Amino acid sequence: MRFATWNVNSVRARIDRVVCWLERQDIDVLAVQETKCRDDQFPGEQIQALGYDVAHHGLSGWNGVAIISRVGLDDVEIGFPGQPHWGEPLAAEARALGATCGGVRVWSLYVPNGRTLDDPHYAYKLDWLARLREAASGWLSADAGACVMLAGDWNIAPLDEDVWDMTVFAHSTHVSAPERAAFSAFVDAGYADVVRPHAPGPGTFTYWDYTRLRFARREGMRLDFALCSPALASRVTDAEIDRQERKGKGASDHAPVIVVVDG
Repeated sequence: MRFATWNVNSVRARIDRVVCWLERQDIDVLAVQETKCRDDQFPGEQIQALGYDVAHHGLSGWNGVAIISRVGLDDVEIGFPGQPHWGEPLAAEARALGATCGGVRVWSLYVPNGRTLDDPHYAYKLDWLARLREAASGWLSADAGACVMLAGDWNIAPLDEDVWDMTVFAHSTHVSAPERAAFSAFVDAGYADVVRPHAPGPGTFTYWDYTRLRFARREGMRLDFALCSPALASRVTDAEIDRQERKGKGASDHAPVIVVVDG
């Protein structure tokens, strides 16, 4: 089976690209982030016409997550247990959606950005990650053989090689020690980054800002990951970052990440 995760940066603006990409890459399950629409605005008809089922959670023109699957879409869950709230009034944002697809529990995750190191959103980000890690650890404690994929835009560059120039980001979010420690906590809990072994090395990015010709200059960041439980990680045979999809008119600022699972 072919799984993927992609921050599309507005699904309504890029629905034609999404549909063409699903066909071209023969994807079975796609976790989508930053759909930027409400449920009633999600353009599901074109995707369903290809034989996919769609689950979407969106509350406004911000955030939004979806799971697109042609191998089943069962036990859909909006938000993970203990997910913290944000805003005035406090409420859970549309940042996490889970479903079982082909025997794999897939979570589409859009981790909060953090904004700046002294912004309340940064503390919210760390709390969000800690709560997710607690939930994810619980899933493995309940069933060590569970096949779980935590896929999405993590808004963290875990290693120095995951940014084009560390001096530019030295005092910014995404690379701070607490954020990197929060990411490592998932690995310590048993989840593996299954993409890096197949797409290693400096310059293997998933995100390039639209400004200053970042993509053309290869000035990107690696922010999009699929972390898999031990049982699922053992079944991964290949993975790639589809850098080509970042090219051309109307591209998202993120590239899709593909994971191939045996069986």
